[in-house]
Formats: sequence, structure tokens, C-alpha cells
Amino acid sequence: MKKSSNSQRSFGDLALDNLGGPKTAAMLDTLSAAVPWKQLVKPILELPEYSRTGQNPSAPGQRPIDPAIMLRCLMLAKWFNLSDPELEEQLQDRISFRRFSGLKHADGAPDETTFVKFRKRLREAGLDQTIFDGILRHIDKQGLLVKAGTIVDARIIEQSTGHKTHKKDDDGNPITTRDAEAGFTQKHGQSHHGYKMHAATDFSGIVTAVTVSSASDHDSQHVDELVKNEKRAVLADSAYSDQDRRDRLETRGVIPGICYKRVRGQAKLYPWQKKWNRAVSRIRAIGEHPFAWMSRLMKFSRCRYRGLRRNAFDFVLTVAAYNVKRSVSLAAR
Repeated sequence: MKKSSNSQRSFGDLALDNLGGPKTAAMLDTLSAAVPWKQLVKPILELPEYSRTGQNPSAPGQRPIDPAIMLRCLMLAKWFNLSDPELEEQLQDRISFRRFSGLKHADGAPDETTFVKFRKRLREAGLDQTIFDGILRHIDKQGLLVKAGTIVDARIIEQSTGHKTHKKDDDGNPITTRDAEAGFTQKHGQSHHGYKMHAATDFSGIVTAVTVSSASDHDSQHVDELVKNEKRAVLADSAYSDQDRRDRLETRGVIPGICYKRVRGQAKLYPWQKKWNRAVSRIRAIGEHPFAWMSRLMKFSRCRYRGLRRNAFDFVLTVAAYNVKRSVSLAAR
């Protein structure tokens, strides 16, 4: 792969300025303006791979590709649902993508191995959460968050169940290619295998917190961590219904807007519980919008990687990319 030259703009760059799809270019310009790139890149520049020489990686020489370019490429992959090989291909072919990422006419596109290594650096440094928080702070500074409460929900992200190999373990059991850290769960009578993304959403549809677990974890196991800083109201479906949780929230002065479910010995919900559930559900539906948006528009429904940490990194980056698109939509209103 040809290294990024990071030189001054050439005649070829100037000639390409007015080329490319105008709609895509306009959309990418809007998205680019909604991301605090300098703040997000700053902690990446402090990683040993970039700081050991004491020089900015964008200076001439055989150094890693500018992390600003790499981070922009990762966001492109999320917004357009691209695998690493597809991203490399698009960066070689699409003028609007090259312009957005900061690649010059003479620069070669990063290859898929470069993306794998870059993601590993960020993952091992725990910078997925840093990127997520940086984007969320930027959205908050624009006044786009509606801080009237937190809506909690979870979704199963499917993982392949794998297949048996011809090898056996020490006990004589067939070894499979199944992801050992993914789990099974039942939903509406159907079995699912994979991971579960637990998300806290504000009333504007912006995801404010996210955590990832095996699909076998019950939704309620992670809600308390997601809403620990909430001071007004928590809204959730009946899967989170627990009297101790309601009591703890009320003790903090937080409204427990959690749907009720029947308890042992209760034949059906009381009329007031049904009325409460209907009122909560109307607002709680906002918390389902991010999952629907990511599934429909970003094609996010299945795991790309094996292992909890790799998938958690991918999920958090996906939600961060969603938040950018959602903030653009809110700002346009």
C-alpha cells in the first residue's frame, strides 16, 4: 500500500474538486462538520505508534497513515455498511470518499490490513468509549440533547452458530467454530445466538450510553449501570420491572417509568397498571428508534467479529456513527 504523501495539494487534487456525486459530497460535508475530528484524533496521536518519534504522523516519511484519515475512513465504513475490503475498494474508486477522508490524488488507499491494525490500536487503548464520549459531548454543546429522562432498551445482535470441525477436544467432543463468548437466548419462542447491546437513549433519540454483553444476559442485568447518572426519569419496558429497582430510583428522586408486568398470583394487570404502561410506552418508543435506524439504514443486524471485546468495539463505534447522523437530522429541524 502506498503511504499517504501528506504533501501540498497537486494539480490533480484541484482538477478533482468539482467531480464526484454532488448529493453524496454534500451529505459527507454535512456529516464531517458534525464531528469534532481534532478532539477525537488527539488521544490517538498519544498512542506509542504515533508519538514514539516525537513528530506528527502527518509529516513526510514512512510513518503510520495520519490517524485523522483512518478515523474518517472508519466512520465511512459505518455510515455505508462497508467491510474492510469494500472500504479499500471504495476509497480507490469514489472521489467523494477520498475527498472526505483527506486522501490526496497521489495517495494510495489504506488496505484492509491497515484498517485491522488501526482498529486493534484503538481497541487495545479503549478509545472506542473515548470516541463515543467525544461525539456525545459535541452534540450536547450544540444543545441537541433533551435531558428529560433516559429510555433503556436492548437488542440482540446475531452471531453465526458456527459448525463442527473434524477435530475433537481432550474429552472426545467435536470442536466447533462457534464464538465461545457469544450466548444463546430465547425471544418470542425463537432461539437466538450472539451478543446483546444495551443502550440508554435520551428523549431526542441520541444514545447516551451503551454496553455490550452475551445474549444470554438478561436485559435487567445492565440497566442500573446505564442509568446511574440519571436524575429525572428512567423509562423501560416490563423486562426491567423490579420493585427494588423502582424503590432505588425513587430514593434518588428519579421517576421509575418502568412498565409493570404480572407478578406471582396476579391473573392480569390492574387497570391503573395498564394505563401506566400505555403512557410509558408512548414515550419509550423513542428508545427503539436508534435500533431501527441502525438496522434499516446502516444495515447493522449481525456481528462482524468474534469475541466480546471486538464486537463491543464495533457496536460502540456503530452507535457513535449513528449519533452523528441523528444529530445532523435534529440540527436540520
